[in-house]
Amino acid sequence: MTSPVLIIAASDDWPTDRVVVELESRGIEVFRMDTADFPQRLFLAGRIDQEHAWTGGLTTEYRTVELSRVGAVYYRAPGAFRFPEGMSGPEERFASAQARAGLGGVLSALECRWVNHPTAMARAEYKPVQLAAARACGLNVPRTLITNRPEEVSAFAAEIGGPIVCKPVASPVLVENGRLKSVYTHCLTPEDLEDLRGINTTAHLFQAWARKDHEVRLTVVGERMFAAAIHAGSAAAHEDWRSDYGALEYTTTTVPEPVAGGMRRLMQRLHLRYGAADFVVSPDGRWTFLEVNPCGQWDWIQGATGLPIAEAIADDLQGVT
Repeated sequence: MTSPVLIIAASDDWPTDRVVVELESRGIEVFRMDTADFPQRLFLAGRIDQEHAWTGGLTTEYRTVELSRVGAVYYRAPGAFRFPEGMSGPEERFASAQARAGLGGVLSALECRWVNHPTAMARAEYKPVQLAAARACGLNVPRTLITNRPEEVSAFAAEIGGPIVCKPVASPVLVENGRLKSVYTHCLTPEDLEDLRGINTTAHLFQAWARKDHEVRLTVVGERMFAAAIHAGSAAAHEDWRSDYGALEYTTTTVPEPVAGGMRRLMQRLHLRYGAADFVVSPDGRWTFLEVNPCGQWDWIQGATGLPIAEAIADDLQGVT
């Protein structure tokens, strides 16, 4: 009997829907859960003793899965725990810590194939860790400064002697007054460098601008790589393609072996089986690594290029190479 696949993702995450459909079309048993359903609509009963590793079940209104049978886990940005109304702020914070340690701890202890394990994802999401690992794995990385000192930015710009960009160190997304906002990569102007007020409020990341012909979103699933060249059709998209999706064109492309080899080493070093990596490709064909997102979006790339990424994720969860 084929082991079930546990899917841990937000209930409204439609790219995950594609993976579920692909697995079920192959006759694979799937148990999908969202941590936002715990503890009110998702129930845990886990046991461990000297003779057995974690056993017991996860249960929703519709189905149950035995923990010891789970053969693989697909983990992709589930929601925050939701607790009954009437709890005070301190009570909710306490309950959330208990849920994270209890439900999260039991799930993290499952010894099976993970795409990706949350502890590996948590470490890999640090850009300073990524850049150090990418450099050690033979990938070309841009000269980078992370600081909260304005004078360091001025010195860095003088050393570079050319354009530098500022970008978020962590997620570029924030919610303000109920509205979702994004902070995009910004190429600093001379006027920006003359007024660096605000740098001391938090950490900022600065990089030397990499000469750009186009960019590549390289989606890695297990041992397979899917490369999509992203061609910017506007000045805003050339600076940061996320700022103007309507101006983008996509083509499939090949990955030079030195880059492919470096990415394989990087994924192994970061203990990831899935990653969405971004590269700048210069006019002379030089690939520069920017980042790898262990939970990066892939569905729009599959839609634009036909690259079979959902199928590859399903293959990897099944252990198919």
